[in-house]
Amino acid sequence: SSRRRHTRYISVTGVQTCALPIYIKIDASSIDFGNSKLNEHAKGPEMFDVQAFPDATYKGKFSKFKGDVPTEVDGVLTLRGVSKPVKLEIKEFKCIQHPMLKREACGADAVAQFNRADFGIDYGAKYGFKQDVNLAIQVEAVKAD
Repeated sequence: SSRRRHTRYISVTGVQTCALPIYIKIDASSIDFGNSKLNEHAKGPEMFDVQAFPDATYKGKFSKFKGDVPTEVDGVLTLRGVSKPVKLEIKEFKCIQHPMLKREACGADAVAQFNRADFGIDYGAKYGFKQDVNLAIQVEAVKAD
C-alpha cells in the first residue's frame, strides 16, 4: 500500500548527537491499495478503522551509528491505537548541500518488519493470510533557515 498524506519532523542538525527526535505521522485515510473496494474495507472497522484512529505514527531516535552516519532507529509505532516498539534499519543515509536551496538536505531509506496482528489488525488470519508487514520509509529533510 502507499501512504500519500504524511507529516515528518526530523532534525538533521548534528546527527551524531544521538538525541535527535524522529516523528512520522500518516493520515490513515490515505491508504491506497490500488483497488477501491479493498481501500474501503481496509479503512473500515475490521482493519485500520480510520474513523476511530485517523493517524498512524512513528516516534523514535537514532540509536546506532557507523561513524557519523545513523544506521538504526529505536522507536514506537502506533497503529489503530496500539503502540509497540519497532526498530528501523537505515539502509541509506546521506546529507548534501541542496543545489537549489543552498541549505543542508538529508535523505534516508529505512526498513522494518512487524506483525500487524500485534496492532489489532488481524483481518484475514483465519484464511491463512500472512500477518507480517515489511515497512519501507523514504524521507528527505531540508535544514530550516
